[in-house]
Amino acid sequence: MTGEWQRRRRVRQRLDRIFAAVFLLAIALSLLTLVVLLWDVVRDGARWLRWEFLTSYPSRIPERAGILVPLVGSLWVIGLTALIALPLGVAAAVYLEFYAGDSWLSRLIEANIANLAGVPSIVYGLLGLAIFVRGLHLGRSVLAAALTMTLLVLPVIIVATREALRSVPVSLIHGAYALGATRWQVIRTVVLPTAAGSIMTGVILAISRALGETAPMITIGAWAFITFLPRHPLDGFSVLPIQIFNWAARPQPAFQQLAAAGIVVLLAVLLSLNAVAIWLRNKYQKKAEW
Repeated sequence: MTGEWQRRRRVRQRLDRIFAAVFLLAIALSLLTLVVLLWDVVRDGARWLRWEFLTSYPSRIPERAGILVPLVGSLWVIGLTALIALPLGVAAAVYLEFYAGDSWLSRLIEANIANLAGVPSIVYGLLGLAIFVRGLHLGRSVLAAALTMTLLVLPVIIVATREALRSVPVSLIHGAYALGATRWQVIRTVVLPTAAGSIMTGVILAISRALGETAPMITIGAWAFITFLPRHPLDGFSVLPIQIFNWAARPQPAFQQLAAAGIVVLLAVLLSLNAVAIWLRNKYQKKAEW
């Protein structure tokens, strides 16, 4: 029996080493592919990455074309999306965690939220077109885009916020109740401040996803070429993915290089948002430890 056990043990260890090597190779190949793609994009767009590219309006002449309008439009859309989705998502998560209870209605809502988090983005674009663009007569405006993106990211924010609320130590909540605090006081002074870092991380990552979405913007009619900046929520707009798609669809090599430069700018914005998410998480985690 001892010899058989030793043999099986050696087989399991050998299989463990093989699977570890296979998984490490898969990670290495994925990272190598990512590095090659990033290098190709940066190499093609490097000559266009200058200050004039960020401050110029779109043009049909490559040497004069810039990315200012879609960059400002993207900031408008994600800014309004964050302002709308953050309070709605946090409020919905707080209700489901602390007020809804374990009823058939709450379980139905939870199941639908989990399903909506996996719905393709084009479906939200069609919904936004039907409700906001045509139903509410908002047209091809920044507000219609922000409301459509809110539908897209809201399930993700609710799920992330609920997980953050569940991570709060139960001892803190029970201690607050023992001191005579009401349910809302416990939520406002203990639960939300403790979970704020994780909540903000989830919100920013969801907003980052919205920033890179192209299908909903095409569906609701975002402009592929405009030469004015949006000044209020009912103005027309363009966004970075639409502009990149427009340039990439043109046959001229110069526009292909402009598309690569636009991808670099979009990646820089996404990485900046992710850096902010990490900074907020660390900041609020330190406050929670205090």
